[in-house]
Amino acid sequence: MAFVAAAAVLGCAFAADKAAEAECNGNVIRLYTRPLSYEVEKLGKTLVPRTEIGLCMNGTCLARDAELVGAPKTSKLRAATLATPVYKKSSVKTGGVETLADFGDFTVRLVARDDGVAYRIETRKTGVITCEKADLSVPKNARCWFNRTPRGKLGHEETVPEFADASALTNDVAKAFYLPFVFSVDGKTVAVTESDIRDYPVLNFGDVEDAGDAMRLRSLFAKYPKTVAHAANGDKGWANRSILAKGGRWIDVIATEDFIAKAETPRALPWRVFIIADAPSKLCEADMVYALAEPAAEGADFSWVKPGQVAWDWWNGFDNKGEANGCNTETYERFIDFAAETGVEYVILDEGWSAKLDIWRYSPAVDVPRLIEYAGRKGVGIILWMAWAQVYGDEEHVAEHFAKLGAKGFKVDFIDRADAVVATFLDRFAAACAKNRMVVDYHGIYRPSGLQRKYPNILNFEGIHGLEQMKWAKVDKDMCLNDVACFFLRMTAGPMDYTPGAMDNYAIGAYRGSYNDPGSVGTRAHQMALMALYEAPLQMLSDSPTKYEANMECFSFMAKTPVVWDRTVGLGGCPETFAAAARMAKDGSWFAAGITNKDAREVSFKSSFLGEGEWKAEMFRDAEGEGADARDYVHETKTVKAGDVLTFKMSSGGGFIVRFSK
Repeated sequence: MAFVAAAAVLGCAFAADKAAEAECNGNVIRLYTRPLSYEVEKLGKTLVPRTEIGLCMNGTCLARDAELVGAPKTSKLRAATLATPVYKKSSVKTGGVETLADFGDFTVRLVARDDGVAYRIETRKTGVITCEKADLSVPKNARCWFNRTPRGKLGHEETVPEFADASALTNDVAKAFYLPFVFSVDGKTVAVTESDIRDYPVLNFGDVEDAGDAMRLRSLFAKYPKTVAHAANGDKGWANRSILAKGGRWIDVIATEDFIAKAETPRALPWRVFIIADAPSKLCEADMVYALAEPAAEGADFSWVKPGQVAWDWWNGFDNKGEANGCNTETYERFIDFAAETGVEYVILDEGWSAKLDIWRYSPAVDVPRLIEYAGRKGVGIILWMAWAQVYGDEEHVAEHFAKLGAKGFKVDFIDRADAVVATFLDRFAAACAKNRMVVDYHGIYRPSGLQRKYPNILNFEGIHGLEQMKWAKVDKDMCLNDVACFFLRMTAGPMDYTPGAMDNYAIGAYRGSYNDPGSVGTRAHQMALMALYEAPLQMLSDSPTKYEANMECFSFMAKTPVVWDRTVGLGGCPETFAAAARMAKDGSWFAAGITNKDAREVSFKSSFLGEGEWKAEMFRDAEGEGADARDYVHETKTVKAGDVLTFKMSSGGGFIVRFSK
């Protein structure tokens, strides 16, 4: 995939002059000129040292020697409570401070809120955006947590998180950092991400440079596609893609333009977001990505959107019968019956329902119209999987056709690109689905950036090293490290299609992948905890009806765990140790959950989030004692009061989950 590094286009010597700032409750973002640059502070402590930014359009750098036109304009953002139809909270606060700095051809807009700061560039010129310089400087004494992907696969965001001191970050010409990029310095935690991407590539960081007191990460963007071709992979790998006339899984970029985006009218670039928290565990409470994103159109009705859980077929080999034998009408009737009996809202028909990835031809073994009708009679919705090559350019037709057939939504897979054309597609297809009252799960895609605020029918995004990786995991796979870190990194950007719920659980080092009969690394309680710990308005239950029926004590609890919430509270941990949070359900009950990495540990927290009175605490936790199996657990009930201290001993790769009810 072609890309452009901003550092190669924009460059000036440093001599900073303060131009503007926005401040809210100690969170400060400050703008300078000569050269155009920004810095981020919290209560006087520098979190992001001065870092140059800029914009190059039609081959000309607009930011070089830019001068302010008049004085910056600072105003308070209207403090309001925004109701959220599908989110981790029932409402979001919209207050803060905004400052506009006018440079003639472009404006820099600064925003400061209680949960962080952000900036964006808005251009008045039209043409093409050759490059945006959106670098990041990280103090050398910071501890960093991040994900990287090969530079040739920008947009493929399914790697295991990494940890390093900022001073140890080194340049790797083969890899790029993707967002969110999280670091802690001077007792504060910063998550760098973005919001409100419109017809624009997502931000990555490429080259790493020593900038004296900081390490500088250079912005990296995919170029605008010029020539594309449909592609397929016969060996299920990346190496041997063959170009096809049409069809296939991917739409590969063959050649690119010399720019990253278009500006046919004056336009805004995405928000560059810096979420600021007093501890890593508080990142899950932040709302910046959602609050800064484009809202739904005035008067738009999304009351029909139904979040929920999904009985999923592909991960468990179609009820462990294998792809060839299990992908058929009879098996899907089995999934539908199971969902109806257990209160699961959806069943997905994953890859195999259509003939050779052609959504206009059904597999002879799968009677799709009959299954949709059968599921509808039982109160279960059908979601159809497809590779994006099957829908791109035909969005309206696809949404209208399958809506008339009775399908409730789509899971769109194998996008795996990071350019502006992809961002345009995500918006266009979500709009087509909304028009036809269908939900969307964007799988095989980069992290979310708030598009679900404009289209609440977008229920989930992948962009994560999820449980599907266990189908081909090696014996040394330590998935628990990944699970903990993802709570602080990937989930900070928004909901994630991790697909938890495995019933065959193995100790770290005791599992080898199985394509048709996979399991998970870590304990049973670890898997159950993910149901409440991870944000996913469309939560796929990964295992088979057969295995769930053999473990109904656990499954019944999981199936009753909500997927949208009224409140979210971080309880503790950091990317390298454990994660714990509490969430309030719509019915007033609370769930608390936690997971640990390979290290067994004892975790305590106060239940001060509970209201007055006594509460019943129903919990699943790790079994203790010598010889305990990863599948073993303790299910018990206690009576607690708000403020009581609860303590859990988590085994290696362990976890816990509690439901508090009056």
